[in-house]
Amino acid sequence: MFINIYLTSLQFSLQKDIFNHRDVCCCFFFNNGEIFFLLNIYSDLNQSALKYLKDTEVNICNFLIMTGDFNIRDSIWDLDYSYYLVYSNLLFDIANVFNLSFLHPTHSVLTKYSDNSKNLNSVINLMFLRPNSLELDNHSILPKSQYLSDHVPLVVDIQIIKEFIPDIRCIIIKNSEEEMKFTSDVIKNFKNIDILHLISKESLEVMVQEITRT
Repeated sequence: MFINIYLTSLQFSLQKDIFNHRDVCCCFFFNNGEIFFLLNIYSDLNQSALKYLKDTEVNICNFLIMTGDFNIRDSIWDLDYSYYLVYSNLLFDIANVFNLSFLHPTHSVLTKYSDNSKNLNSVINLMFLRPNSLELDNHSILPKSQYLSDHVPLVVDIQIIKEFIPDIRCIIIKNSEEEMKFTSDVIKNFKNIDILHLISKESLEVMVQEITRT
């Protein structure tokens, strides 16, 4: 899982104490004062991860997305496949526990391309989203030709409150001249603080507010 530095202020964090499984990656972030959870899963042909999730009780109602490689071919999401598999029931049961729903992509294309002629291309990468959400009512699948991986990327747009997004122009490069100047200015401002008038907690708070404004 990769988090762009542009989203640092959303405080993304891996949550390892909820799911103890090597193929289940859970992280959370803050947006507009709320916490949201994302779940990325790889489930092998024996559906080890899904069986683990089925037997694991969690008390989280703020799952936003569950996605990954589930290794389940099914006619529900693969138009070229005419069978319904029992593992699909397991997958939907888990999604219901997390209050998530399977939503078809804006265009139905294959998501897994085989590297040999013995195996067929298929749709096994899926995305489950929070239902009844105007922002998360669909997702898209990027074209295969743009990537070297045999799995194509699934994309969903999440609305981020602008006040939580840092201005990339304000980032200071470590060990740069800008960092040295900034550090020097901070030290100089601290030296100029008149501490003789700091006689109470209230006076300290007033001074902090004045420094913040300047």
